[in-house]
Amino acid sequence: MIKMACRKALHASTGRVQLDVQLTIERGAFVTLFGPSGAGKTTVLRMLAGLVHPDSGTIEVADNVWFDDQKRLAVPPQQRTLGMVFQDYALFPNLSVADNVAYGMTTASHRKKASNVEVDRLLAASGLVELRDRFPASLSGGQKQRVALARALGRALQTAQDGKSPLLLLDEPLSALDNAMRAQLQDVVLALHREYGLTTVLVTHDIAEVFKLSQHVFVIEAGRIVRSGSPSSVFLQQQRQGSLQLQAQVLAVRQEEVVYILSLLVGQDIVEVIADKEEAAHLHPGDVISIATKAFSPMIFTANAVR
Repeated sequence: MIKMACRKALHASTGRVQLDVQLTIERGAFVTLFGPSGAGKTTVLRMLAGLVHPDSGTIEVADNVWFDDQKRLAVPPQQRTLGMVFQDYALFPNLSVADNVAYGMTTASHRKKASNVEVDRLLAASGLVELRDRFPASLSGGQKQRVALARALGRALQTAQDGKSPLLLLDEPLSALDNAMRAQLQDVVLALHREYGLTTVLVTHDIAEVFKLSQHVFVIEAGRIVRSGSPSSVFLQQQRQGSLQLQAQVLAVRQEEVVYILSLLVGQDIVEVIADKEEAAHLHPGDVISIATKAFSPMIFTANAVR
């Protein structure tokens, strides 16, 4: 579906970064770009969308060349068959929620407009029915994000219905949502991805989201792909039997008598562990660390289990 070999000079907060990405994505795959901020993930999406041109290289999608610097070819964004969710949402301020979604489902020629049934389906799936007549200025950040996602899905679904190869680009589309809505929309995205045979490229910092949605992940660091494969092969390190290793973010460090207590965020949970003076001396709030523990006979309960 996608063959990309591109180079682009970036100016990140850490300094100049030379983005040099070569990747192939199969038709119908759900793929994640993962890595630290400033690594070049969003730029890869924007190059696919035609919003940013590579300095050199080629982009081929569904056997169509979208960019080739040698041939001086760059297909305009409006002619690329894709839907995209931007980090800044990019909603039309003069259109209602329903009209924003409907706009995404209108063909490039504007001869065929989305039916009310199609729009209503996406509004319902995104929890936007009661907001359909509201305008973007009156929406919260999370509500705007849901509208942007529904509009991008509509564009991709319309492309599929037109008999073309649909491409969906998602740049942290669920980051502003609470856990319950995030989980609901993850299910919606995955269901529509499968139903319409979308090829989906997601940017996220949420490892749990990667495991739930993706078949393949590319880890990008400093402009280059450093690892790729299934989420399990990329993120699950081989550990000694009975050993668990978790990523945690330091929330606070405090001293109690002769030991230090670390308050850590592990997933959505806050835990406290003991550290000695030497370990605590190098830790500060915001640091990301690995913690290992022996768990030869762990007890596993469902979230709603009562004991």
